[in-house]
Amino acid sequence: MDAQNQPVRDMTPVGRLSPVLGCLLALTAGGLTTLSAAPFTLWWLGPVAVALVYVGIHALTPAQAALRGWCYGVGLFGSGTSWVFVAIHDYGYTGAPLALFLTGLFVASLALFFAVPFWLYRRVTGPRLAFLSFAGIWVLSEWLRTWLFTGFPWLLLGTSQVDSPLAAWAPVGGVYLLSLITALTGTLGVELLRRRWWAAAPIAALWLTPLALPSQWTSPAGEPLRVALLQGNLAQSIKWKPEGQREAVNIYTSLTRKQPDDLDLMVWPEAALPMFEENARPILERVQSNLSPDTALLTGILQRDGGDNYNGVIGLGNAEGQYRKVRLVPFGEYLPLKRLLADTIAFFDLPMPVMTPGAEAQGPIHAAGTTIGNAICYEIIYADRVAEQARDAELLLTVSNDTWFGRSIGPLQHLQMARLRALENGRYLIRATSNGVTAIVDPQGRVTARAPQFQATSLRGEVMPMVGNTPFTRTGSWPTWLLAGLLVLPGWRFNTRRSG
Repeated sequence: MDAQNQPVRDMTPVGRLSPVLGCLLALTAGGLTTLSAAPFTLWWLGPVAVALVYVGIHALTPAQAALRGWCYGVGLFGSGTSWVFVAIHDYGYTGAPLALFLTGLFVASLALFFAVPFWLYRRVTGPRLAFLSFAGIWVLSEWLRTWLFTGFPWLLLGTSQVDSPLAAWAPVGGVYLLSLITALTGTLGVELLRRRWWAAAPIAALWLTPLALPSQWTSPAGEPLRVALLQGNLAQSIKWKPEGQREAVNIYTSLTRKQPDDLDLMVWPEAALPMFEENARPILERVQSNLSPDTALLTGILQRDGGDNYNGVIGLGNAEGQYRKVRLVPFGEYLPLKRLLADTIAFFDLPMPVMTPGAEAQGPIHAAGTTIGNAICYEIIYADRVAEQARDAELLLTVSNDTWFGRSIGPLQHLQMARLRALENGRYLIRATSNGVTAIVDPQGRVTARAPQFQATSLRGEVMPMVGNTPFTRTGSWPTWLLAGLLVLPGWRFNTRRSG
């Protein structure tokens, strides 16, 4: 073994953990991280979870540290993404044993995003300033998970802090800065337990500085807009069948007729009418003709362009422009390794057409006298993608079909991430979904109006266009990622001598 990779003896009470106990604590920590997020919102458990993983890690070999990281990932994703089983079993028509196996494979694979960085952490760093380097490697692992293999930035540590005193940091550095501060709080807390009283000062600074930060980085532009968000609650099991198409038309035209005449903006959710735009256009135009000329109608729609299919948003009436989804859902909107998997099980036989990603650079939609930045469903979890849209927009819109989640915790987690996007960018956000959670979120990330789930209904309210950019909107996440990398360096061990 390399001399530099020898376990470091920690004789303090919090350091005397067996590897087995450490793994059990890591599994527990993963579950606690899920509890810190929606719908439980016990945000104070975030630092506690980090502390449980961090404690005694320098008494481990790199392989043992990797196992601890993997156990944490299993605890986190096993509890926090349990909705994957619902999507595969209930809506993918896959038997329970196979659905359970696929869910377990999904969880075990995602857990590697903690195992590999923790192995590297023990390989290249030592106990010197470990509270910094561990927090840095944590955020770098989240960065890796954001883009590798199409990315899955779900259940990022910082997301849980949207309701905590740390929330004011979000417009400064986004979700990854919240993750970094939460991780630092956990590692510094362990140092306090080791009676290193100096750790109280940086903890206090991290948690008290938000009191001095601006409560609002952006300012209103113009008059409030009157909006209506329609939620059809169409069953996923029939959506892509002829009867589902007919029912969708009936539901959304009926809900539209019930809206007041003085609306500025009406929004239908993602793929509200389960058909391509050329088939839906006559229906949409007939609906729009019965609205006020000043009312803009935006709807999620499937588009066909040559041989490519797109998941998009289009505007009618007092609206112009379109948006096509860039970040697609693997196995939901496109099938990786299609030739290998398509004939394996029914789940991989997608009920909707296979999608093509839209162009990276797309401008806002202009509607009701304002500019609207868009994110379709899964895209709202990508903080930097939303920030790019927010730079040229006064209002944020996300349309989604969360029916795949069933009655799991998934829709509430999805809403929490959308709330953080509003806070990061200082914009109102309107969220229209197929069966919930349809909501209006203000620039502080607070839900000002919300429709009940699993009902065909509409949500009406007012939103204010906002101008100006937060620091995060201007820069995105790269300053935090750079800071996380720099925090790893103080603990870096350059001694490469090998033991005899």
